[in-house]
Amino acid sequence: MTERFDGGVVSEWASCVREDNPGHMTLDGTNTWILRAPDEQGRASGARSIVVDPGELDEPHLRRVLEMAAPVAVVLLTHRHHDHTEGAERFAELAAAPVRAVDPALCLDADPLVDGETIEVDGVRLEVLASPGHTTDSVSFLLRDDAALLSGDTVLGRGTTVVAHPDGALGPYLDSLRTLRAAVDSVEGTVRLYPGHGPVLADAGAVIDGYLAHREERLTQVREALDAGAESADDVVRTVYADVDPILWPAATLSVRAQLEYLRTT
Repeated sequence: MTERFDGGVVSEWASCVREDNPGHMTLDGTNTWILRAPDEQGRASGARSIVVDPGELDEPHLRRVLEMAAPVAVVLLTHRHHDHTEGAERFAELAAAPVRAVDPALCLDADPLVDGETIEVDGVRLEVLASPGHTTDSVSFLLRDDAALLSGDTVLGRGTTVVAHPDGALGPYLDSLRTLRAAVDSVEGTVRLYPGHGPVLADAGAVIDGYLAHREERLTQVREALDAGAESADDVVRTVYADVDPILWPAATLSVRAQLEYLRTT
């Protein structure tokens, strides 16, 4: 049985408030990340924080986040899915903080995130890494001082990510994984993974390598299914994902559609 992740303080720089919204797609629940520079003794200082992915419109959760995070300088969103963004407007109201995302429609009183920019708040330096693929607006963050990668849903703490076709696309997703691998390689030592769902993982680079290998394996399986006569995404899912709980087949179908589109265009 896989151990449940309940959040909490994970480093001198980062804490996680795990929302109570478990499910097949959200795993243990949505991880809301609070980033704040430590003081000289390694404790969280009174400096302002950065909050990543406030989660759903869940008042008790949002108030738990605020209790840990206040004062908040800015709220960042890793992508548009409701389990990460639905509560952003309410949390921004509670925290009196702006909201930034790649999608301008999700921003409140602030500009959209830009690939390659560095967000600096009271000692926290967060590097913005565009990572489209799960969705077109997906973004990750590198916290170099903490040797940590905040990956949203691009890389999960357990299992693999759905490429949510048609918004998501496999070609950009593979490119994003390689971009994140290069970012991890640019940090001295091992980089931990702070995902949007699931537990913290000790070696982000190894996880990303596993994701790349898994995608190549799935593409081979899809090609074989097509050669064997599969004519639709549903046919491929029944063959390739036969060992996966059928309750996950609708999500698998989205990824298969992305794989089929990728194979048609490469």
